[in-house]
Amino acid sequence: MKTLALLLALGALPLLADQPLPSQLEGVGIEERLGAAVDLNLTFTGEDGYPVALRSFFGKGRPVILDLVYYSCPMLCTRVLNGQVTALQQIPWTPGNEYEVVTVSIDPTETFDLAQKKRDSYLEQFGRPAPGWHFLADRDGNAKKLAEEVGFHYRYDDATAQYAHAAGIMILTPEGRLARYLYGIRFSPRDIRFALAEASEGRSGLSVDRVLLYCFHYDPQARGYVLFAANFMRAGGVLIVLVLGIVLFRFWRVERVRSRAAGSSGPVAESAEPSPSGSWRAK
Repeated sequence: MKTLALLLALGALPLLADQPLPSQLEGVGIEERLGAAVDLNLTFTGEDGYPVALRSFFGKGRPVILDLVYYSCPMLCTRVLNGQVTALQQIPWTPGNEYEVVTVSIDPTETFDLAQKKRDSYLEQFGRPAPGWHFLADRDGNAKKLAEEVGFHYRYDDATAQYAHAAGIMILTPEGRLARYLYGIRFSPRDIRFALAEASEGRSGLSVDRVLLYCFHYDPQARGYVLFAANFMRAGGVLIVLVLGIVLFRFWRVERVRSRAAGSSGPVAESAEPSPSGSWRAK
């Protein structure tokens, strides 16, 4: 039984292997750089059209949520921001009071007026004043520099005229150091709240849900990012196999304990001792 459980667990390992990435995603991903400081002197164009230094959003004792997106993204960026605003709506904190949100476009061709439209749209969706949520446009290629500093690797795909990138947001300390990465397009309000609390105290932690990155791939035929059901089916199959292996292993251990208990409570084996005549007799 133990061998069967072990074989089942080992059989799941090939299913956990990374699916080969398409060429459009080579060099794309997120490299966690916890504790690293970003250059707060980097300058961007604010939604009002004026230059603004990254420093103006830090040093106020408030942690900062950083989004690296592009405003004309047909799918993934919008879903990331939608997931973020949905989670933030459920947190009893306000951007500008307890934390800041800085959303930066990685597309150098996007201008401040597009950033302004995006800001208006999401603040309306947020449903209450959020003076601490800022939407910035690139300036002098600083978006690329910032992305490299936080480990957000992306690339432009000429065939589709889109940016290939990963889905995730970063949480930074009030001093501008990376404290937490959260992945995917749906975010737990509790996770964001805990991450902000940790960052406000200058703490950081490794992420355990990076597998979410691999649920999204770039589909050239669909001209965008799509969610592969096969990945979820694969993950579900692995989970079932592992659970079955654990159950069988525990069953084997219970049976083994019972067998030992039954053996120890059975008749005691007789010993022998020599008789006065020199022959052996049972005792």
